[in-house]
Amino acid sequence: MNTDEYLKLAEVEDHMWFFRSLHAHMERELARALPAGREARVLDAGCGTGGLMLRLRERHPTWTWSGVDLSPLACELARQRTGGDVREASLVALPFGDGEFDAVVSADVVCQMDNPAVALAEFFRVLRPGGLAAINMPAYRWLWSYHDEAVQNQRRYTRREVRALLAEAGFRGVQATHWNALPFPLIVARRKLFRPAGGTSDVRLHSAPVELGFRAAMALEHAWLRVGGHWAWGTSIMAVGRKPLAENRL
Repeated sequence: MNTDEYLKLAEVEDHMWFFRSLHAHMERELARALPAGREARVLDAGCGTGGLMLRLRERHPTWTWSGVDLSPLACELARQRTGGDVREASLVALPFGDGEFDAVVSADVVCQMDNPAVALAEFFRVLRPGGLAAINMPAYRWLWSYHDEAVQNQRRYTRREVRALLAEAGFRGVQATHWNALPFPLIVARRKLFRPAGGTSDVRLHSAPVELGFRAAMALEHAWLRVGGHWAWGTSIMAVGRKPLAENRL
């Protein structure tokens, strides 16, 4: 992303409804995978300005976080905000040894890469056997808009394509669900019918009533997922897979 987008992200990601919900999705998957109360190492691959690490570190003090981002500005902002281990590096050449992490998360970053399969292979490499990978991706090629251009996405994905990326990297038990389903008509209208002037993204904090309305919609979505449901539509795709205990990719 460009400099302006990183600066916006640092300002709003702790409060904007979308990032609060995104972080909650990551937290749910990590909490399911990591034993409660036990120490675990988690990598945020494409950590941006550190909002995910900051929020979940406070809520789960036994999780030790590392972050990686290609942007020097993002890394500096993330270090300032989290005080944690943040390294400037590419997702296709992670600066860690094999099997160092219990989980790898990546939120809307693999979609910005020319070679996503190489990034997923790196996630697989740095995970211990049995470790979890959780990725979030933007959905539907037809929903491509000014927002994707502003955040420098390379493409948007179908749920089948996201599952295939994880499976081809060697992950097993791959599951995926759409989310951001209830606001879906509003977002489609915004990006396809009522495009804003200028080249900025939709990353911004709304008025308090609007933020509360979106948060209420996200609370309903999360409640449905917690009882075992899934969403067949939505602007985002959350997918998870595990590295096999015995590595056998045949």
